[in-house]
Amino acid sequence: MVGVREIVADIKRGDIKPIYFLMGEEPYYIDKISEYIEKSILTEEEKGFNQMVLYGRDVSIEEIVSNAKRFPMMAERQVIVVKEAQELSRTIENLVTYATNPTPTTVLVMCYKYKTLDKRKKLAKAVAKSGELFLSKKMYDNQIAEWIRKVLAGKNYEIEPKATQMLVEFLGNDLNKISNELDKLMVVIPENNTITAKHIEENIGISKDFNVFELRKAVGEKQVVKANQIINYFAHNQKSHPVVMTVSLLHSFFVQVLQYHGLKDKSRGAVAKSLKVNPYFVDDYIKAAHNYPMRKVSQIIGLLRDADLKSKGVGASSLLKGDILKEVLFKIMH
Repeated sequence: MVGVREIVADIKRGDIKPIYFLMGEEPYYIDKISEYIEKSILTEEEKGFNQMVLYGRDVSIEEIVSNAKRFPMMAERQVIVVKEAQELSRTIENLVTYATNPTPTTVLVMCYKYKTLDKRKKLAKAVAKSGELFLSKKMYDNQIAEWIRKVLAGKNYEIEPKATQMLVEFLGNDLNKISNELDKLMVVIPENNTITAKHIEENIGISKDFNVFELRKAVGEKQVVKANQIINYFAHNQKSHPVVMTVSLLHSFFVQVLQYHGLKDKSRGAVAKSLKVNPYFVDDYIKAAHNYPMRKVSQIIGLLRDADLKSKGVGASSLLKGDILKEVLFKIMH
């Protein structure tokens, strides 16, 4: 199965397939490919009569096929994009007859988000033979930072590790959200510049001093006052800093500290590779491991699991969300 770059390169070269079936858990690349096809195959003059956007909840497979069999008007091709095609999952195999022998002057794009075709069935085999079957896989959390760096490098920008971490922790692994925020940054920051934590704070609204990254660092270094300042800020801004997310990220951090304790090779490069973190952050794990012995780290992981349950309403009906975090941090740092 080919990737996004190969599909775009083929289209630029004039190698345009009659059917593109875009499927998988990550909607970002499905959107990007379909948007590129919508923008690039037909001229603006041709689009009026020869480009159509349909929605899976509003059409049947038979209606899609009927439109796909039409001939273009005063153009070499017509483009039909079916968005939310996953709404047709119960009848999607009915597309197999058309996919086996698609109309060569039609470019049919099926945006089949969050689902995949069964590759053992006829439709997947037919599309793979006559067109392009693209699988958009969900990106793992530990791959997001590198993805951000590569996207920005392609636009002639660099980004500080801390700034990257702020974006990841605030936006999670939603590539569409991250892409939108990067676009905002690139509007206000000229090319050939490095995006900093201050840029993130000023343009996206993520505090460079009061965020989960800084909380994690303060806890790891046993900076009690700073940690309490941050959680008090969180308590007053729970919409932006939900307790469930904060506890989850602290839990992930201490799991990595536990892994660090178990490493035989504790050189910076080996630690970065084993923990799958940027070498810039290795010192955080070294300091945390120094402050929290392995036995204590194991206890902390248990405390954070309990806090996670409480934050979800299990066994803590009388505790406020902010108090759950204060309670667990007190137990961790004392």
